[in-house]
Amino acid sequence: MNKHVEPDLARSKAAAGARPDINDTTKTAVESTMLNPRFYTTDFDEMDRLDVSGVREEWDELIAEMRSDPNKGHFKRNADWDQIDIDALPDELRREFIDFLVSSLTAEFSGCVLYKEMKRRGTNKEICELFGLMSRDESRHAGFINDALKEFNIGVNMGFLAKAKKYTYFRPKFIYYATYLSEKIGYARYITIYRHLQKNPDKRFHPIFKWFEEWCNDEFRHGEAFSLIMRSDPKLLSGANVYWIKFFLLAVFSTMYVRDHARPAFHKALDIGIEDYDMKVFRLTSEITKQVFPITLDLDHPGFIACVRKLNRINDQVNAAEERGGISGKVAKAFHMGRAGLTFARLYMIPTKSNAIPVKSRLQPVW
Repeated sequence: MNKHVEPDLARSKAAAGARPDINDTTKTAVESTMLNPRFYTTDFDEMDRLDVSGVREEWDELIAEMRSDPNKGHFKRNADWDQIDIDALPDELRREFIDFLVSSLTAEFSGCVLYKEMKRRGTNKEICELFGLMSRDESRHAGFINDALKEFNIGVNMGFLAKAKKYTYFRPKFIYYATYLSEKIGYARYITIYRHLQKNPDKRFHPIFKWFEEWCNDEFRHGEAFSLIMRSDPKLLSGANVYWIKFFLLAVFSTMYVRDHARPAFHKALDIGIEDYDMKVFRLTSEITKQVFPITLDLDHPGFIACVRKLNRINDQVNAAEERGGISGKVAKAFHMGRAGLTFARLYMIPTKSNAIPVKSRLQPVW
């Protein structure tokens, strides 16, 4: 039996053959690149065997909170939704803002598809309930973003996206590490932007930012769920797995740094310095991950910022090589990708900081 085939949504004729007419935003969401959010599949049978009895008290508390559905009525437009003309935005800002929305939608919908598939395949009632609740939340998030895009007639065809997007197989433990970090860094990003715009409302060029406060609480709760899953099996947080934790910390942080620097007009419009913002998000995320990970990155090591800056420069060179095309473009791209690999290896060699994990570590959002 194949334990990790792609979700049924992705195994249709539309994925393999006939393609409906799709707009540019849908094409962007379907693309698979190093920086674009991915869709994942995994060994669902292994996930179905999860045993959370070792974190029972905190688990029951979290599930009860999620069942209560505190954001049930949040993702609806109200009088706070100001009408804007997206064509009135400067060209670069419009392009980067749409890219931000499409990337965010793809990431949210990726979680929705993965969690829904786990619920559909599983028999473990506790795990199935968790993934059903998280799928509900991510579906709302993706739908809310898509409504904002549809307002400008550029909505993503999410049915086609689920069928046509390439799926990447990750072992369950890699799903836990990557998704935990994705949810927690998503929280840190949203709350940092939200608090900044509270102090600078004149920089809020779109109403969707007003919804970030409650939204980021969903992200926080989802991260807590993966924290409890990892703490329920100490092997996931010790031994050779610590090296994998370090890898995912560096991969998630460096990807965010490079992706954010690809949107200078977006951050300028928000009046946010990209590197200062990223480092603030990294520090908040690192404080949060102390609840579960036995290590944290040394963000103050001079080699850290030097390496992520270099990765950003290399990414620009990779993009330039792709635009050039032809044999010379392919050779240049391969060369720069090799440089990126070596730079990431240097980043990986920077020593980490040890962390003593508290016995009881259920967190509340950090304001």
